[in-house]
Amino acid sequence: MCHSTDSRPPAPPNPGEVAEHGRLELTAADGNRFAAHHAVPATPNGRSVVILPDIRGLHPYYEDLTQRFAEAGFHAVALDYFGRTAGIGARDDSFDWQAHIGQVTPDQVRTDVAAAVDWLREHGAGAVFTVGFCFGGSQSWRLSASDLDLAGVIGFYGKPELVDDVVDDFGKPLLLLIAGADVATPQAEFRQLADRLSAAGKDFAMHVYDGAPHSFFDRSFGDWRDACADAWRRILDFTGHHA
Repeated sequence: MCHSTDSRPPAPPNPGEVAEHGRLELTAADGNRFAAHHAVPATPNGRSVVILPDIRGLHPYYEDLTQRFAEAGFHAVALDYFGRTAGIGARDDSFDWQAHIGQVTPDQVRTDVAAAVDWLREHGAGAVFTVGFCFGGSQSWRLSASDLDLAGVIGFYGKPELVDDVVDDFGKPLLLLIAGADVATPQAEFRQLADRLSAAGKDFAMHVYDGAPHSFFDRSFGDWRDACADAWRRILDFTGHHA
């Protein structure tokens, strides 16, 4: 399960200032109106991220995470999955995500991400990447096979079974950040995915954090500071290389 016990996400190395941040309402091509949160860096690095949350949608943790990415120089937008079924509302710990997550489809995620990418483009965003967590990690990886104008896709502890049907169509660089003690997915499944990507000649990098639990970056980063610092470094290196 993905539950955040820390009040803020782990800080990036050498954090800078955030110029502005706040809530947005975006409209997708199918007419879906959904909530998002954005943050603008005071010192841009020429890169942007669309953040795909875990099963809770636009939980306050992910609003804070946009600011962490802005501190690292990224223009960041985090989106909510539940506009179609729950409207625009708070996604705090009282929100019943279980009643809605099963109704979210990959096509809907792609359509909403497209709206977030368009918004970033309108605001001079530069190279755009997706970064996802848990459910959002799988959805981020899937977007490697999409027609969206993305420079790369990043996912923390997604599920390989949720991308099996699109692996052969992957066309954008991938970064897979894996919890070595993930109880949600056997490590053998990640190894099989890596073998399949390698055999197909896909552009990817995968790193396994030995002993780290599922959701180490957003649930218990206080206990996994070294892993989180390394994950930040890999994100910065990956996005810098592919921007």
